[in-house]
Amino acid sequence: MSKTYTITAALPYTNGPIHIGHLSGVYIPSDIYARFLRIMGNDVLYICGSDEHGVPITIKAKKENTTPQKIVDRYHKNIKESFEKFGISFDNYSRTSEKIHHKTASDFFLKLFNDGFFEEIISEQYYDENENQFLPDRFIIGTCPKCGHTEAYGDQCEKCGSTLNPKDLINPRSSISGNIPSLKSTKHWYLKLPEFEDFLKNWILKSKKETWRANVYGQCKSWLDEGLKSRAVTRDLDWGVPVPIENSAGKVLYVWFDAPIGYISSTKEWAVKNNKSWEKYWMNDETELVHFIGKDNIVFHCIIFPSMLKAHGKFILPKSVPANEFLNLEGSKISTSKNWAVWLPEYLNDFPDKQDVLRYVLTVNAPENKDNDFTWKDFQLRNNSELVAILGNFINRVVILTKKYYDSTIPKPSKLNPNDNSILNEIDNRTKKIENLIKNFKFREACNEFMNIARLGNKYLADEEPWKIINTNPDRVRTIIFISIQISSILSIISEPFIPLTSKKIKDMLNYKAHKNSWTWDNISKKDFLISENIKLNEPILLFSKIEDYEIQKQIDKLNNN
Repeated sequence: MSKTYTITAALPYTNGPIHIGHLSGVYIPSDIYARFLRIMGNDVLYICGSDEHGVPITIKAKKENTTPQKIVDRYHKNIKESFEKFGISFDNYSRTSEKIHHKTASDFFLKLFNDGFFEEIISEQYYDENENQFLPDRFIIGTCPKCGHTEAYGDQCEKCGSTLNPKDLINPRSSISGNIPSLKSTKHWYLKLPEFEDFLKNWILKSKKETWRANVYGQCKSWLDEGLKSRAVTRDLDWGVPVPIENSAGKVLYVWFDAPIGYISSTKEWAVKNNKSWEKYWMNDETELVHFIGKDNIVFHCIIFPSMLKAHGKFILPKSVPANEFLNLEGSKISTSKNWAVWLPEYLNDFPDKQDVLRYVLTVNAPENKDNDFTWKDFQLRNNSELVAILGNFINRVVILTKKYYDSTIPKPSKLNPNDNSILNEIDNRTKKIENLIKNFKFREACNEFMNIARLGNKYLADEEPWKIINTNPDRVRTIIFISIQISSILSIISEPFIPLTSKKIKDMLNYKAHKNSWTWDNISKKDFLISENIKLNEPILLFSKIEDYEIQKQIDKLNNN
């Protein structure tokens, strides 16, 4: 039965291009899930947008002696175009500088403000006398008190993942000027998180241990065990959504209050464009909300944002928050400041026809349960030994043999023998396993199972050897080719969440629209074949090409020459 899903992908900061760490952590997993749910016939809304109010943006603007608006305009265009070229299937990609977002965030703040969920607190915060401005979290750098990393931010240590407050840092300094900051009094509004502690414990600790990933549940439990404290939802900045109450000049909504509301405003924008109701996707108890994030965003999506939604009173809570660990690059942590990254725009320029190769490699190497490593040599090996030699080889052989023996027309099979039934049953079982794995956010294992089906196809052809009996047992060869085309049609469907551009190529080669049965996931397990006899296949095309050593060396040299 069809269900309604709202799928969100973490809003990327518009202070730089997308890199493979972003893809592996958030955008490929969320796209796999959205595509799968659509194939299954569900009502899916998959949304994202540019986060344009983060402190890193104002820092970059200062360094480049330009305005935050020019920074976000540049990178919003870059990010959006990269996602489109790569094939990420967002239903809507918005930006938090849009008027609809400013209004949505302001209205959300006012609702919580009027209902008494904020407290006004005057506190001492770090101030840069040279720059004549307060220093929000990411404007402060110092030594992490938990792991000793000397470049920790005022809100988080990116080395150990600890959530911090600016005053936790040892030897703090301004990230703008490098000077030692002073302390100065300022007024802000704080969300009363302690009021939501019992709700969060009941919601997470009592019901999510078995269904949420261990890293997500564990980080939430750690926070709740320590006890929650009120958290500021405003900042002293001149860039962002202005605090919509009196006597708040020079203050904006904190990016981690503002940004998650971007999911809602993006939905509203989509609804206006498509004449739909946005409330169905956020205020209907039958709708499943799933947030895809990196592990550094767990607290905000599992503690703070749900508290905001609960305080508002009309919104549903996330059913799941699958957060990946970090992806390293060639044995070292991805570093944008050191340019130690594989940037998506550059990848698309260097490998313009290999979007699916990167999708596949990042999926089978995904850091779902622990940090993992991307290497260019592994990228080459996966392409050449799996995509080319297993999947591409099987589909190519099937289509070419059909062309050679039957003028590309699907032959009529004779009676199936035990080997035929055995492989079809095995593939059916593996397809059901893939379905269950995707539903449980185990995309890495699901993708490996998909490739295993291609391996089965190759083994079937190798064992049956139709080329050896084409003259002596033509009836049997017709059946072998028919079964092989059936396997190919199944691969074309189950490949779509993982490698969608390739999926379409396979379907087009097999002339999928001409067959009497529709090529849906549900029809894979039915007794009727997906394919129909006497349908003419289209010309074979090469799905994947080998990647040569010199191409990989070029990428390694590019990294090492930074």
